[in-house]
Amino acid sequence: MRSAGVGISKTMANIYLVGFMGTGKTAVGKEVARKLSQQFIDLDSQIEEKQNRKISQIFTEDGEAYFRSLEKQTLKKIAVGKNLVVSCGGGIILDKENIQIMKETGRMICLTSRPEVILARTQGYRQRPLLNVDNPTERIDELLKIRAPFYAQADYTIDTSDLSVLAVVDKVLEHVRGKNN
Repeated sequence: MRSAGVGISKTMANIYLVGFMGTGKTAVGKEVARKLSQQFIDLDSQIEEKQNRKISQIFTEDGEAYFRSLEKQTLKKIAVGKNLVVSCGGGIILDKENIQIMKETGRMICLTSRPEVILARTQGYRQRPLLNVDNPTERIDELLKIRAPFYAQADYTIDTSDLSVLAVVDKVLEHVRGKNN
């Protein structure tokens, strides 16, 4: 069995984890970065830190369009780095330029889950502005349908519904190693 770093190029492209909220991007990203000895960046956390307020506040006070512009600016700054594992917000893929940036500077790996799993994982989180609606299940279904063609542009997709974080990490690493061997 190989050690975590064997077969991985030292100048490896960035890994961008995309997918709907609640699919495990942050938990998986942190562990992938640890196993590859790379830096982990949570795009939403970067935005919150720079804005000194939560994403939900940005949505409420300035709207989704403003948030998406911040998201793009932050992605552009991060994308110049190398050997990064980046957890992206669920809607980052709605902008074609964002997809292009990620594909030019790394690999886009999409994490998916069934709607009922997403709802279970995100219940109790008030900072999910897109799900603060009367019928969150219906909203999840609607957003997944809208975003499906964008998520389909990822280099690799993993359904995390029935997998542990470590099982998803293993699948990400298998994909990355396969691309570098």
